[in-house]
Amino acid sequence: MAMPRPTAAQLAYGSCTVIFSTLAMLLLSQTSSAVGIAITAVAALALGLLVAMTVPLPGKRPAAVEQPAPEEPVRASVPGPAPEPVRERAVY
Repeated sequence: MAMPRPTAAQLAYGSCTVIFSTLAMLLLSQTSSAVGIAITAVAALALGLLVAMTVPLPGKRPAAVEQPAPEEPVRASVPGPAPEPVRERAVY
C-alpha cells in the first residue's frame, strides 16, 4: 500500500510551524547549551509534524447531513373557466 504524498498546504503549514516554534522556544528559553537546543529542535519538529498531519486533505470531507426539505403548503386546485370555443370570421 503506497503512502499518500503530502499536499502543498501540509508542507507549508508544517514548515512554518517548525521555523516559528523553534525561534519562539529558543528565544523564550534563552538556552545556549547543545542539549537544550536539541530538545527544542526535536519538540519543534514534532509540533510541525502534528500540524502538517491535521491539515484537512482535499476531497476527504465528511458527508453533509441532509436536511429534509421544508413542506410546502397544500394548494387546492380550483378548475378555471372552460375555454371558449374559437370563433372564426369569414373573410369576404
